[in-house]
Amino acid sequence: MTSRTCLTLVLAAGEGTRMKSALPKVLHRTAGRTLVGHAISAAREAGAERLAVVVGPSREDVAAEAAEHAPEAQVFIQAERKGTAHAVLAARAALERPSDDILILFGDTPLIRAETLKRMRAALSDGATVAVLGFEPADPTGYGRLIVKDGELAAIREEKDASADEKKIGFCNAGLMAISGAHALELLDGVTNDNASREFYLTDIVGLAREAALKTVALMAEESEVQGVNTRAQLAAVEAAFQKRLREHAMREGATLIAPETVFFAVDTVLGRDVLIEPNVFFGPGVTVEDGATIRAYCHVEGAHIGRDVTIGPFSRLRPGASLGDHTRIGNFVEIKNAVLDRDVKVNHLAYVGDASVGADANIGAGAITCNYDGVRKQRTEIGAGAFIGVNSALVAPVSVGAGAYIATGSVITDDVPANALGVARSRQTVKEGWAEERRKNNPKPPK
Repeated sequence: MTSRTCLTLVLAAGEGTRMKSALPKVLHRTAGRTLVGHAISAAREAGAERLAVVVGPSREDVAAEAAEHAPEAQVFIQAERKGTAHAVLAARAALERPSDDILILFGDTPLIRAETLKRMRAALSDGATVAVLGFEPADPTGYGRLIVKDGELAAIREEKDASADEKKIGFCNAGLMAISGAHALELLDGVTNDNASREFYLTDIVGLAREAALKTVALMAEESEVQGVNTRAQLAAVEAAFQKRLREHAMREGATLIAPETVFFAVDTVLGRDVLIEPNVFFGPGVTVEDGATIRAYCHVEGAHIGRDVTIGPFSRLRPGASLGDHTRIGNFVEIKNAVLDRDVKVNHLAYVGDASVGADANIGAGAITCNYDGVRKQRTEIGAGAFIGVNSALVAPVSVGAGAYIATGSVITDDVPANALGVARSRQTVKEGWAEERRKNNPKPPK
């Protein structure tokens, strides 16, 4: 099967009006990735050499998202919505190029696994012309039924056309299909719109294949894996299913989640072994956590790299571009953005480090900040190894603090501080004896 070529069509033309959103349905996100992005990623993992995405008219945003995940993908427009077979045939130019296997996925079915797609391809390799994915819902009402006889798929019967006995069948159509490339166009061109809806249904190719004495089969998938998204409630259900999957994977691979149901991952979160995650932690896209790190409660992490044996939080935020060296300590109410911190750096509380480089063993005191934005552009701060930044200091970028230098508490540093120097930028303290007593005498409190 690995030597067989594969074309995958992702149908992403639906508008999803029930989402009540200006955003196209397939651009809504779950586990940090768009719905259509999930479908494309599964196809690529399943071995698709070529990808085609069918979008609706004026949907350059969907086409651009597809290109983010698969720059080589061809994009086709379904100018009119005339059914699923019509949507597939919008990609005729891709179908006309030789392929052994053709997979048809939907842009609003994000939970599909690459392993399932590989099983569908294997069915074609074993001699099937059409392989249809099915599932057994708790309540089959409303779904098309898959009628299997003698180990083959005999028909797909829509519920409105099903007999009383057929309605008792619990095996239902999930919509996803694999088709032999040698017969795909012939079958698709044979589909007619001779039905009440006047639409061209992809499911009709099963009957056409049977009439041509071609083998058709049905494969089983879990109900959650083929969950489509048409409403916000379904989007939330898919998110819950993804998070369950991702939490189980994290723990299986050696991470400890103290309260798994309160931790939220992106689909690309990478955790090393012996990572400890406390309750109520959120991971956005693009996070890697190395072995032995501890993420304390109520942290938000996105687009960051966390080194070995790092401790973060509680109540800390790592924004995109944050990179923490081994053994670094980030305490409560600290924000790091687009900054590289070398090993053994300490930023223990109430600080902001943005657009900066911090050398090994440096210490950033409470309330210290890098002033990285001048109102027009972002500027960088360089802090050398072993530097000590005192409490409530402000480093006004662009500025550098040399290795081993000290910044006095409460300073506003606007000029570079050399290595091993002391930087002080504050007025000297003045004490006026009796000043407070004199003020109260001249400004008595009004009577109550």
